[in-house]
Amino acid sequence: MKSLTVRLDADLDLVALGARSGLLWTRPQADDPVPVLAGIGRALHLEVTRPGGAAEAQAALAALDGPNEVGGAGTGAVAFGAFPFDRTAPGELVVPEIVVGRGADGRRWLTIVGDGSLDPDGALARARQVLDGPAGPPGPEPTSYDLRSPLPPEVWRDEVVAPARDRIRRGELDKVVLARELVLHTDHPLSPPAVIRTLRDSFPTAIVFRIGGFLGATPELLVSRHGDIVRAHPLAGTAPRSADPAADGRLAAGLLASTKDQGEHRITIEWLLDGLLPFCSYVDAEPEPTIVTLANLHHLGTRVEGRLSSPPASVLELAAALHPTPAVGGDPQGRALEVIAELERAERGRYAGPVGWVDGAGNGAFAVAIRSAQIDGLVTRFFAGVGVVADSDPEAELAETRTKFRAMLGALLRP
Repeated sequence: MKSLTVRLDADLDLVALGARSGLLWTRPQADDPVPVLAGIGRALHLEVTRPGGAAEAQAALAALDGPNEVGGAGTGAVAFGAFPFDRTAPGELVVPEIVVGRGADGRRWLTIVGDGSLDPDGALARARQVLDGPAGPPGPEPTSYDLRSPLPPEVWRDEVVAPARDRIRRGELDKVVLARELVLHTDHPLSPPAVIRTLRDSFPTAIVFRIGGFLGATPELLVSRHGDIVRAHPLAGTAPRSADPAADGRLAAGLLASTKDQGEHRITIEWLLDGLLPFCSYVDAEPEPTIVTLANLHHLGTRVEGRLSSPPASVLELAAALHPTPAVGGDPQGRALEVIAELERAERGRYAGPVGWVDGAGNGAFAVAIRSAQIDGLVTRFFAGVGVVADSDPEAELAETRTKFRAMLGALLRP
């Protein structure tokens, strides 16, 4: 089984294509040479044992690389993956039969993976067929929605967040990130392409993805690797938005001035720099965090960039080394994960895990799968998380989850 990559003159709507086919990655940042990848079909599945199986999976993917008239990140054999939050649970990479990509420079390409003769014209016709076909599941749209909280909000506040905060005050750990779950039941299946379209419109600066039934619009880049350049954009520290511009400005300024949020953010940045340093000849971060503004929230964010040592580690290896960061796990990592397992009373699945893509050369990008949902037939599960530190107020943390839930609720409960 080998790949063939050719230049593509046709200008397809790749977001619509990936939203319909079930494999999509789009990151509208200027520093990303591959803003959109859409995959069709399944040529191969690669199991990734964790946390130590990245090298084996990367070698198997590299063995698929064949003739490539385009070159560069995102060309050749490409795999998509969304891994569980539990870093010891196995993950899976999907190598599509067809990948259509577009770079930030406007280049377009088509990659086919298979045995025997590979037909670019037939692959392009198949992509057009997907775009011309139905945009969602057959049958009527949902007419009834039943939203449930498996753990009552007040129980989560008093029996999950408050005990965790008290442990931090006793010196057992510095921070733990706790997630709250909602479950949506519908009478007819949701349409993933429609959810993707709403997320894309509502969060134009976010990384929008779909890996089968798992989809979302996350603002947080875990790590990207292009050649020997590595980048990350961790977020930690949150404030709500306001419809009033003056009030919204005060909320953003308050977030920058918050000792709690600045401390929480600094834990994540220092941890990330320590995690990247063994792979890099140099790595550095912006001196101060800046405000990252989304439709419903302000976050503190800091851009990190470095140059990888030779030979450069693959993005799979980097993601394995960095996940979970203190922004979604806590600090120290081991103790925080123990507290999550003991107190949270929910199975996160792929929520807050690494989601992204990798090519045969080890280039790629993985985000942190927050602002995400898992759609399984008539049942959709999604989460919102908060960082708990010594001066956290459990009621305020509960209110923060309600604010964060609005991002996915707005897409899932669209008219």
